[in-house]
Amino acid sequence: MWQAGESVLLMSWIVWVMTSVVLHELGHGYAALAEGDPTPRDSGHITLNPIVHMGWFSIVAFLIMGIAWGLMPVNPSRFRNGRKGWAFVAAAGPAVNLALSAVCIVACAVAIRYGPQNEPLATNLRLFLVTGAWLNLYLMLFNLMPVPPLDGSIILAGFSNGAMRFFSKPGVQQFGLLALFIAVFSTNLSSAVVDSIQTWSVHAVAAVVSWLPAVSVAS
Repeated sequence: MWQAGESVLLMSWIVWVMTSVVLHELGHGYAALAEGDPTPRDSGHITLNPIVHMGWFSIVAFLIMGIAWGLMPVNPSRFRNGRKGWAFVAAAGPAVNLALSAVCIVACAVAIRYGPQNEPLATNLRLFLVTGAWLNLYLMLFNLMPVPPLDGSIILAGFSNGAMRFFSKPGVQQFGLLALFIAVFSTNLSSAVVDSIQTWSVHAVAAVVSWLPAVSVAS
């Protein structure tokens, strides 16, 4: 993607990665506030500033390697509902990505059915929205993997004592980081997953388009 020379695709990727990471982390932050933990607000992380959530190291890694991450400081000991509250806070991030993906799918369908038809605006707008759709779906699924330190491991630990004990072991934490590294940099695996998600997103857009009434043109 970085070498393709497709400026619209590149800009769509940059905008959506940074926006999705920021909103994902804000999902965690607002969920933590709802659980009674003021840490996100006290630490200055209730903001749309990507530098606050991602940090310069993540931003540089994104610009060089195309990968990025964020961080939302929370204090689980302050959660009203204990482990269940921790699971709720962890699930809030992927839930935001799912919502963003759904919004992009519907918006893209609306743009196809009722939006501008002149080129290159029409194609560029659809590309931007489809990129947001599949990227957020990918981020949701990736973060739901039950591998520490991803959200999926925290959600599972919130409902399983065995999982909590297992994920708390230092060796498991280190193995999780190694597994994530392999998953991210395994070209064949990543490409296959991304291709499947992109295909599903396009089909989802097409399905929504088929549900929208066509515009009648007066003769």
